[in-house]
Amino acid sequence: MIEIDDATDLVNPVMISAFEGWNDAAAAATGVIDHLIDVWGARVVAAIDPEEFYDFQMNRPLIGTGEDGMRTLTWPSTQIYVARPPGSHRDVLLLRGIEPNMRWRQFCAELLAAADDFGVNLVVTLGALLAETPHTRPIQVSGTATELDLEDRLKLEPSTYEGPTGIVGVFQDACTRLDIPGVSFWAAVPHYLPQPPCPKATLALIGEIEDLLELSIPLGDLPEESRAWERGVEELAEEDEDIAEYVRSLEENQDTAELPEASGDAIAKEFERYLKRRENPGSGGSAG
Repeated sequence: MIEIDDATDLVNPVMISAFEGWNDAAAAATGVIDHLIDVWGARVVAAIDPEEFYDFQMNRPLIGTGEDGMRTLTWPSTQIYVARPPGSHRDVLLLRGIEPNMRWRQFCAELLAAADDFGVNLVVTLGALLAETPHTRPIQVSGTATELDLEDRLKLEPSTYEGPTGIVGVFQDACTRLDIPGVSFWAAVPHYLPQPPCPKATLALIGEIEDLLELSIPLGDLPEESRAWERGVEELAEEDEDIAEYVRSLEENQDTAELPEASGDAIAKEFERYLKRRENPGSGGSAG
């Protein structure tokens, strides 16, 4: 059961969601939600009761000390936040969750029922997967949509993936079955660097959100964190010739496989984002 606080009169809301776990390599997808909660000053408006969906031996509650000095216990949960991005004429719901251990269909049904209560007309799911991609190249983001007009507008290629899926895939399928427009973006994280965080992948996903919502998002420290991440990986490669050689082979394979026009499109898209941020200085630096 979802507990919903008062959040009426939302304007043309879109829901952006990410889940910890199998769908979230290097915490790149949930990193987007955390960033948006922070820069947009989002507030919690709903939370799912974890009792029916989580195995607490797998996802244990956390104990700590609150600001008042009292000991607190925090249960694993999935929460929905609401924000009105600066310069936007619509509200955004941010769903940050943990992949459930059981009752996935009921879990998705309850979340989409809440989305319906809020008047959501588009659901965006974010994911990150480990892939054979070099850290020295732009993070590749693939996307799928539940409707052909969305695929055309966002220039997405239909997914050809077949195999196991996580809660992100199940959640998007539930949107399809209920005729709720949905878009899913996945960042490819270098598989030899699986440990979180991966700010470069988080930035790549934020870029897709900017294009979808047609607004600039403040980037804060993410660009510098991304550059620091790359410098750290370069130092690692310098110390390990096997890693350095492997990275060079990945670079060669990717550069050979990519068409020149595809690289040109990526450069043009990034330049458009740069110009938008120039028009809105408060949005932060370039994604790089």
